[in-house]
Amino acid sequence: MEKKIIIVSGEASGDLQAGLLISKLKELDSNVKVFSVGGEYSRKAGAQIIRDIKGLSVLGFFDVLKKLGEFKKLMRLVLDKIKEIEPEAIIFVDFSGFNLRLAKKINKRIKTIYYISPQVWASRPGRIKTIKKFIDKMLVIFKFEQDFYKKFGIDAEFVGHPLLDIVQPALTKAQALKEFGLKEDAPVFALLPGSRVSEIKAILPIMLKAAGLIKEKIPAQFIISKPSHIDNSLYERIVSQLKIEARVIEAKQYDLLNIADFVLVASGTATLEAAIMQKPNVIIYKMGLLNYLLYRPLIKIPFIGMENIVAGKLVAPEFIQFQARPKLIAEKILEIFQDKKRLADIGKDFRELKEKLGPAQAPLRAAKSILALIN
Repeated sequence: MEKKIIIVSGEASGDLQAGLLISKLKELDSNVKVFSVGGEYSRKAGAQIIRDIKGLSVLGFFDVLKKLGEFKKLMRLVLDKIKEIEPEAIIFVDFSGFNLRLAKKINKRIKTIYYISPQVWASRPGRIKTIKKFIDKMLVIFKFEQDFYKKFGIDAEFVGHPLLDIVQPALTKAQALKEFGLKEDAPVFALLPGSRVSEIKAILPIMLKAAGLIKEKIPAQFIISKPSHIDNSLYERIVSQLKIEARVIEAKQYDLLNIADFVLVASGTATLEAAIMQKPNVIIYKMGLLNYLLYRPLIKIPFIGMENIVAGKLVAPEFIQFQARPKLIAEKILEIFQDKKRLADIGKDFRELKEKLGPAQAPLRAAKSILALIN
């Protein structure tokens, strides 16, 4: 008997996780048919795309305001699709601003499952009431999230972190150094300025200026990670304006991390990727001032970087907004990079952090839980 599921993600990182989940659902049950608000990963996994996520990603309050009309159309599209196909369940993947509003509209007419939780433990705790009322099952990727939700009587299951299955380089270090045109006898610094155009515009210049200051002290090489969906001209323009020698590497982030001796990373999923690969790093983030002033009072935890939150301490120094200054960043990087004991301690912290992420095969466990619920 055919089982119909709708999955809603809203940006590239969520689509990646949705794609892994869809693959496992279909692997476990060939009768599953998935309709998705998603992108290339969901499409490749076999979902029927009802709305491509291109253009849905937002950063900050004002970005949301600009796209309100688009989100209203998307809400109606998903609700009409539910009415048309009568699915057994809807799965929300991250994208909490939209997905929690959608959950309210559905009002448990079908099974509602949330995979990759909104970060209610960090900000806007009022959303816990919405989750308790409108979500049947939370499938969470951090152990502390399960403990957090259970305090509120919410059905939450820790399935492990899906990054453990995918953070794997395709090339050996020697192969990557050769392919990227890098020297073997000079340290490599990787720059990961984010996956949104607005992030890259704000953060990459800061990283490159810090790189220039580092280069004055040590014979470093610099490589920049570029997602395939971002136009190369953006990087070329910023790099040429600042006159810092740095190679732009497309769609090979894990190979790039594998050869890095140190990483400058924008806050987000990539901080955990760096930690899983046990690469010492600093976290950098800057957004529009009005957005920052609106969101900063909502943050109720001492750290912004996911690796620090999971570790429960400052494993990677954070340079956020007014502290995101090239001189401060370069000084801290050189201080850490030239301290062998500090580097060894960081490696130990990363190994402990990785243990906290649980065993591999998170998408498989999540898929099993979803099928058990809808059966």
